[in-house]
Amino acid sequence: MKKASAAFRKFTYGVYVVGAKHEGRTNALTCAWVMRVSHRPPLVAVAVGKTRFTHDLIAKSGAFSVNVLSQDQLKYARHFGLKSGREVDKFTGISYREGKTGSPLLEGVVAWLDCRLVGSYPAGDHTIFVGEVVDAETTDLSPLQYNPRDYWG
Repeated sequence: MKKASAAFRKFTYGVYVVGAKHEGRTNALTCAWVMRVSHRPPLVAVAVGKTRFTHDLIAKSGAFSVNVLSQDQLKYARHFGLKSGREVDKFTGISYREGKTGSPLLEGVVAWLDCRLVGSYPAGDHTIFVGEVVDAETTDLSPLQYNPRDYWG
């Protein structure tokens, strides 16, 4: 498994903030494991750790957002990735609005997707959530690329 872990560290990823809202609680986490899975209908998949607060919000709400961070938004990646939404309101002081599904859409990102959950699949210590895109917006900004050294030294 050490060889697999070493190989996994060579994969390239974008950096995303995946969010959800349920029963008045809004939360999001930094996520690198996001991919499109279909053009028709437009589907996207996110892998979220089963112990994460956002995991439960997605499962209960039936919706989630994917916010594509820009190259100058590393502070958002750290903010949403290094704190627990069970302990703090991660959206205090953060500019966002709610999408059609109620999921949080960050202001100033490269793009965002507002998704309705259409499936979930256990995958080891994560769940793969598949969502149909119900709304989306893009800009001409360049996306942030994941580098573990930005978070773990």
